[in-house]
Amino acid sequence: MEIKSEIVKELRERTGAGIMDCKKALQECSCDMEKAIKYLREKGLAKAAKRAGKEAKEGIIEAYIHQNKKIGVLLELNCETDFVARTDEFLNLAHDIALQIAASNPIYISKEHVSEEVLNSEKEILRNQARQEGKPENMIDKIVEGRINKFYEEVCLLEQPFVKDPSIKISDLINQMIAKVGENIVVRRFTRFSLGESV
Repeated sequence: MEIKSEIVKELRERTGAGIMDCKKALQECSCDMEKAIKYLREKGLAKAAKRAGKEAKEGIIEAYIHQNKKIGVLLELNCETDFVARTDEFLNLAHDIALQIAASNPIYISKEHVSEEVLNSEKEILRNQARQEGKPENMIDKIVEGRINKFYEEVCLLEQPFVKDPSIKISDLINQMIAKVGENIVVRRFTRFSLGESV
């Protein structure tokens, strides 16, 4: 099957994957753009999983100040080599993540950073809300589990929909970059400053 260069270019722009990966995805998915995107995402996740154990000690500290000068972010984004840390793609990723933190104000990096105490407290609140809404008792745990995912989206950076493209999460954005550069990439820490907030 002949794959037109325009469709390869579009897939590359939409996913950030390499040309050969895009061609292969389009061949595997009979030139269906959405299926090819899904294929590449899954492939990216597989690559990301392989890289997850690799130590990421290089990287950068990204500083982002919002236009009104009232919100600022400091982010440490790590990768495996200084070479990758200096690429435009990595710098752009750091900028996008810092922008996300400024816009969405996450509290934690990932689900794993949410303490058992905070999680149990949130589940209790959600249980009480479901009861007040008159939900049947045997459905409450199922409802709470669904709503906990919404809670994670609000407070965990990696679970948040990307502000520039809400169809993907921040974890997807990072996994796409891992697939592209072939190195583990880790959000190590961040701090968000908002003018006038109590310390």
